Parts: sequence; C-alpha cells; structure tokens
Amino acid sequence: MSTAIDELETGATSAISAATTSAALEDVRVAVLGRSAPLTLQLREIGQLPPAERGAAGKRLNDVRVRLEAALTTRSEHVAGLELEQRLMAERVDVTLPGAPVPSGGLHVLTQVRRQLEDIFVGLGYTVAEGPEIELEHYNFTALNIPDGHPAKGETDTLWVGPGVCLRTHTSPVQARTMVAQEPPVYVICPGRVYRRDTPDATHSPIFHQIEGLVVDRGITLADLKGTLQYVARRLFGDGREIRLRTSYFPFTEPSVELDVSCFLCGGAGCGVCKGSGWIEMLGAGVVDPNVLTIAGYDPEVWSGFAFGMGIERIAFLKHGFPDLRLLYENDLRFLEQFPA
Repeated sequence: MSTAIDELETGATSAISAATTSAALEDVRVAVLGRSAPLTLQLREIGQLPPAERGAAGKRLNDVRVRLEAALTTRSEHVAGLELEQRLMAERVDVTLPGAPVPSGGLHVLTQVRRQLEDIFVGLGYTVAEGPEIELEHYNFTALNIPDGHPAKGETDTLWVGPGVCLRTHTSPVQARTMVAQEPPVYVICPGRVYRRDTPDATHSPIFHQIEGLVVDRGITLADLKGTLQYVARRLFGDGREIRLRTSYFPFTEPSVELDVSCFLCGGAGCGVCKGSGWIEMLGAGVVDPNVLTIAGYDPEVWSGFAFGMGIERIAFLKHGFPDLRLLYENDLRFLEQFPA
C-alpha cells in the first residue's frame, strides 16, 4: 500500500505542476482530492484494514492530502499571478495613440447670426433687452401707435391667447417696455422669438426670430439711422456694401423706410439672389413717431429717435444663401454642420 500511495502522490504532484491555467488546476484538484479521487477512496477504505495497520495508513494518507492541498494552493497563487500578468498585457493601453474623437456640438446658425448682430450693436454702445413672448395688447399694438381695427390685430395675422393677450408679433413691445422703464437717452436692441399666423413654406414660418433696435436721444434724425444701418450692413456683408432707403409705412415710425443693401454676391450687377436688381431687401426702419414717444411719457419736442427691425432668419439666409428657411428648424446635422461655430 505504501508503494501505491507514493505513486499516487508523485502523479498528483506532477499533474499539479503541469497545470498552467486556473481551469486546468481546478480539474486537477477534483481528480486528486475530489469525492471520487483515489486518495479519497483510500481514506474511506481505512476501516477495512487490519486494526494494526489502520493508524499508520491513515496518517500516511492524511499527510499526502495535506501536502497535495499545500501544493495546490501554491500552484494556484502562481497561476493566478501568471493569468493576471497576461490579462494586463492584453489590456495594456498605449498612451501614445491618438484618442478616440468625441463629437462636439456647436452653435446653431441662427444663434451665430444673433450673436454677431448683438456684438455689432453692443460695440456701438447699445444694450440688449428682452421681454415676454406672451404679451399684452397694449405693448404689442397700442403703445406702438397701432390703432384698433388695424389688420395686424386680426386673427388672420395674430395668435391671441385671450382677451387683450397675444403671442407677440414682433419684438417692438420690448422697446415700448424699455421706454416706460427708463428715462432717455435710450440705445437698445431687442432680439427674440416672435409669432405670426403663417403657413410654413420656403420663406415663411409661424415662429421666427427678430432683432429690433431703438434709439431715443436729443437731435436724432434720419441721417443717424442711415449711417447706423450702413455700418451694420458693412459689418455683416463686407466693407463694399452700399445701402439705399425706400419710402414705406409703419404705424410706429414717421417717416418710414425700407432698407436695401447692394448685392454681396454680384456687387450690384444683377444675379439670382438679388433677382437681377442689384439690391437685396434687408429690413424696415424709420424715425420714431411722436405719438409713440408721447405714449411712453417722453416729450417729442425734446426727444427724437429712430427704430429698425430685421428678421434673423432673413439675415442668415442672405449671409449663407440656403434655399429654404425650413432647413433651419429641421435639425438635420448634414445641413447644420455646414455652419461651424
């Protein structure tokens, strides 16, 4: 029996040493010390030996089991170390490799144009004012010299929320609120979202953006308006741009004008953008009507001013020449990525 135990220990020790993975070592453990292992079976058969041999045989088998368990523990630690080293080598990160690119967002083209306009006017000394999008009829119409019965008040043009309350149709109410809130002089621009009852198409939207400006000071004339708008046009479209003023009508300005800028694409020779005229319509403006000043509590004999308003979508269209305003609202990255911030 002694010879058989020696051979069992020698074979088990060799199997333990030959195992190179945790899985293989677990298989060896089961084969050597499991319930059906030869060593375990021999321990169970101790009781069948003559009484005189039981003690020595039991001690010998237990000693072998202890040595095999120790060998398994030692080999397990070694194999675990080898496997950890192999895993670390396989998962090693080469810090010299370029990082994976992370997509980054940018400013929407409308935001870019709005900020450019704000920067121009802030550089001229204007302040930026904002107001509510749900507006009182008084500020949206009455304070701007728009009388009852005017077509702009009709449900075909204005989205009414309730009696005397509407979604603002322009940002001019912010100008009216500014005049009520402060004494002149006033140099302010009013950017924001506005609403009109329009059917969406290539050139119209029921929700769009405007930036309007107001100046009230002593001795302000139409010449000041023209000089300001020429400066803005050249900052937007290039130093060679010229402007012209055409007579128009707005209830809150008198005289009223519409401003055209010389076509930045053809230089005035005529092209598809300017429809062959050499000029592109840009905005409406005029000298503030004395009634508007009076409603705000300003003395029109002392103070005068000018006001203007332009669509941010229109300026973006003129700067970039895309064919359909709806592209601005569809959030198609193939379109928006053409205008990196």
